[in-house]
Amino acid sequence: MIPTDFTISTIDWNNDAERDACRAVREQVFIIGQNVPREDEWDSLDATSRHVLARDLAGNPIGTGRLTPERKIGRMAVLADWRGKHVGEAIMNLLLEQARALGYHELELHAQTHAVPFYAKFGFEKFGDEFEECAIRHSHMRRELEPLAAREFAPLPPRPEVRNVAVDSREQALAETLRLIGDAKRELCIYTRALDPDLFESDAALEALKRVAITGRGASIRMLIQDPRSVATRGHRLLPLAQRLSSVFTLRTPVEDNDLQYPSAFLINDARGYYFRVLGNRFEGEAVNYGPGRHAQLQEYFNQVWERSETSEDLRQLSL
Repeated sequence: MIPTDFTISTIDWNNDAERDACRAVREQVFIIGQNVPREDEWDSLDATSRHVLARDLAGNPIGTGRLTPERKIGRMAVLADWRGKHVGEAIMNLLLEQARALGYHELELHAQTHAVPFYAKFGFEKFGDEFEECAIRHSHMRRELEPLAAREFAPLPPRPEVRNVAVDSREQALAETLRLIGDAKRELCIYTRALDPDLFESDAALEALKRVAITGRGASIRMLIQDPRSVATRGHRLLPLAQRLSSVFTLRTPVEDNDLQYPSAFLINDARGYYFRVLGNRFEGEAVNYGPGRHAQLQEYFNQVWERSETSEDLRQLSL
């Protein structure tokens, strides 16, 4: 399941509080935990690198990593109590996203020998001989990055003013759902138990989804539905639209027990916005118009479940 007990974001190294938070993690992991000399841990690349920071829900720093101008990922560190809880994966995914946004075609890193399998999961391969760095055995690793589509090389728009809404009512839930659909350029992903009629069956929601669907080439609305039978039996109002625009709407159903029992629900768009509900049968949740770190987590989880899901028989009979 996707973690719900930490957040992740890029930080400004020139901000004293954010810099100190990253340094606190690295101090604990490298200087204290691995006896790395302080003079080796802190270098001039910190000031020119992109840094990612993970925090627990109380705001305490729990993990960090950086992407240097030399096109290297490094200083990957997660506190001991948080290892094995997908913090490292979330940090790597955001660093890879940052590298693609910068137009990098290849990345390298120095992996501590025990961590080679972790980096291999992200497509990195060993090259050259092992070596010692700060008295710790390392391996050179590198991977190629897929180039972004040409349209994504255009200058990035200014970062929007972030809106973080604590949703606690049906009215708020519908308003934030419509806002996120309205912010979408071409793509939406929805993970739901039964296609939430209160959110996706109103005239306004159907019109908003239709607008995304007819934006042109590349439009995509993917939905993971845990209980497709109830959706089909109920005759959800979204189904006729999905049937008419079947080249855009794709509906699948999880088949693995963990995915079917996943208690949460979420909507994400391609503007890095999301609405996440810890309990999918309730409206309470968090809606953010621009949260690249958390968005990357949700997108990664959605994609993983999507790959192991199938078209249900109930929806297949409707040509969906």
